[in-house]
Amino acid sequence: MKDKKTVITYGTYDMLHIGHMKLLERSKALGDYLIVGVTDENYDRSRGKLNVVESTKKRVKAIEALDFVDKVIVETHKNQKAEDMVKYDVDIFAIGDDWVGAFDYLNEYTHVEYLARTEGISSTKLRRENFDVIKMGIVGVGRDTQSFINESEFVSNLKINRIYSSDFLTVKNFTKNSKIIKYGHDNYDDFLDTSIRAVYIDTSLDEHYTLIKKAILAGKHILCENPLALNKNELKELLSLAKKEKVLLLSALKTAFLPAFNQLLTELDGGIIGEVKEVRATRTSLYKEKNYTDEFIAQGATNILSSYPSLLVSKILGKSNSISFFDQKDKGYDISNLIVSQHKGGKVGISLVATGIKSEGDAVISGTKGYIYIPAPWWLTQKFYVRFEDEHKTQVFNYQFDGCGLRYMIAEFTSLIQRDKRKSKMLTPSDMIRINRVLLEYNERDKKSKESKKNKK
Repeated sequence: MKDKKTVITYGTYDMLHIGHMKLLERSKALGDYLIVGVTDENYDRSRGKLNVVESTKKRVKAIEALDFVDKVIVETHKNQKAEDMVKYDVDIFAIGDDWVGAFDYLNEYTHVEYLARTEGISSTKLRRENFDVIKMGIVGVGRDTQSFINESEFVSNLKINRIYSSDFLTVKNFTKNSKIIKYGHDNYDDFLDTSIRAVYIDTSLDEHYTLIKKAILAGKHILCENPLALNKNELKELLSLAKKEKVLLLSALKTAFLPAFNQLLTELDGGIIGEVKEVRATRTSLYKEKNYTDEFIAQGATNILSSYPSLLVSKILGKSNSISFFDQKDKGYDISNLIVSQHKGGKVGISLVATGIKSEGDAVISGTKGYIYIPAPWWLTQKFYVRFEDEHKTQVFNYQFDGCGLRYMIAEFTSLIQRDKRKSKMLTPSDMIRINRVLLEYNERDKKSKESKKNKK
């Protein structure tokens, strides 16, 4: 017979407040030993909780500091509650009464007790009271502009109501047809001179450097589609200037912020497939069939698409020692490029990007104990398989996301500004340098090759 009655409860516990404390105290009163499960930030985001301010580590420490809590664990997936109840021989599962009925199925494992919550206080309310609304402006009108605006509606304390484009008619038509964007500008300096605190930039790649630099000098935080610049010195200048002016400069690579992608990195860090030796990733798209302009396609497959596989390769293998390119060209620009990077310890990254040929958009991460397969489209990571020599040991990780995935990136950007942070752990300045190194080196080599051919004539 057990000496102690074990109680378990779960929560996010963002900005720990009196409501949390009272609920935890009532949970402890139901038994002798209290286990508290703190939800991991990746799991929270996969459940649609985008506006959590504090990191998992900080929230865990806050709960551990409570003298009536006996054990703290981290919840990482939806089936964990049942697993924990068996693992810890739980007598009672306590949860707030706003979840009445939702966890009745767990009565199969233990007794479920719904507890009254403290009225009038919540983390959501505290976030509204403690953080100002961030006003953001849109720079450029592209295919994804409306999607970005729609996704931003799911992020609290963010308001977008201005847009800039050098084309007056484009601005006029967009504001006329938009229910959210009320103010349009065709003068960038006037646009930056408004009350906006941040900008999202989605223009032609060759405009990024100039637009970012002006925004930094105007004291605005910047979320910009990658690449940030097409020249190595320009990239270094922008990152240095952003640091000097104390503004946030972040590449808009939405893959980096997806819950499943970050869980993938966590599993790899834990050694799930041993030492990683090779990473392969493919990203192709036939833009002509999607009616993109010739001007857009002429930017080249490497400039348009290489940031995605470079993100996967650099996050897993780190800095590269050397990079080789095997490109195919048409009309003077690359329609495909096989990029091979070599890393410390003989590790290899292999990336295929293309706008003129089509291939399966999957990814494979090979290790000494097994491999991970991410099905297409891997850059919109929702599911990945961990496979071993013994096929019966295969594991599947599934983190469905809502919308088109942009809201997770927007939430991270907004959260960093609210917390007065200038670096994202999900996409650090070092990450951005490594990612952009690929296309910057390719552009430099391509430029030298064209100059050499020109001089020989």
